[in-house]
Amino acid sequence: MKKDFSKDSTCCFTGHRDIPRDEYMTTAELLSRCAERLILAGFNRFICGGALGFDTVAAVSVINLREKYPDICLFMALPCPDQDIKWMQKDRIFYRKILERADETVVLSDSYTKGCMMRRNRYMVDNSSVCICYVNKNSGGSFYTMNYAVNSGLRVINIADMTKGGARNA
Repeated sequence: MKKDFSKDSTCCFTGHRDIPRDEYMTTAELLSRCAERLILAGFNRFICGGALGFDTVAAVSVINLREKYPDICLFMALPCPDQDIKWMQKDRIFYRKILERADETVVLSDSYTKGCMMRRNRYMVDNSSVCICYVNKNSGGSFYTMNYAVNSGLRVINIADMTKGGARNA
């Protein structure tokens, strides 16, 4: 039986690939607590882009939360089928395990293109009402996506603002 999902009950994730080592555990714990609060408020679908770093932390958090809340869905929105082609082997193996645990996957481009990452990021925001992010610098795709979410009217929760990484240049 297919679950019913709406934009109003969907959260997406975006964040930098590099999370400082001394912030990693705090970031993972805060992300998990934020996601659990959303679940308790009725959110049941979580869209993740599958990149290294924050996206991986987010996907693992949702997978772990599914043990307690089996009705939630991990939806992977991938920019292209081979986004992991240049990753280290251990990261590729872990990524493939995450994809196996996903409830649904959509691939937004047949191959890597200059704009496929932005297309993926816009897709996630356009299909969500909340964005949990980790943005601690004013540049890059995650910063762009966070601002796109703000300008699209989403509630944005920036985990970096709750850690030492919150002291970014504004």
